[in-house]
Amino acid sequence: MSDLLARLRVRGWRMTAQRRVVAEVLDGDHVHLTADEVHARAVKRLPEISRATVYNALGELVSLGEVLEVSTDRRAKRYDPNAHRPHQHLVCARCGAIRDVHPVGDPLAALPQAERFGFTVSEADVTYRGVCPGCVTA
Repeated sequence: MSDLLARLRVRGWRMTAQRRVVAEVLDGDHVHLTADEVHARAVKRLPEISRATVYNALGELVSLGEVLEVSTDRRAKRYDPNAHRPHQHLVCARCGAIRDVHPVGDPLAALPQAERFGFTVSEADVTYRGVCPGCVTA
């Protein structure tokens, strides 16, 4: 059973066959799928699942705080089940691959007080960009 499925069971989320398949598709490390990718993978497990059902399940998971909606560029939003462990993202500028990274230190400390303009800063969202090994050799 995936961590996401376990968290959803604890929350008492009604686990229909469709919702279960969506959660199973999102299982794993470094998962950052678009809604269309979730749907394509879900159809392989449950052929009758509709695109609307996938979108609705993803929306519910985001609303519950169990899945993060990630938008790293002008491409489609991606869904990240790693919602309960603080992390940042490393994005390939060529192919769009995304990896979760866990930098050491407090990203809030990197913003000098003079650059906060009176804001009370509560979180930082840092995206690292580069070129992945597959694109470097291509």
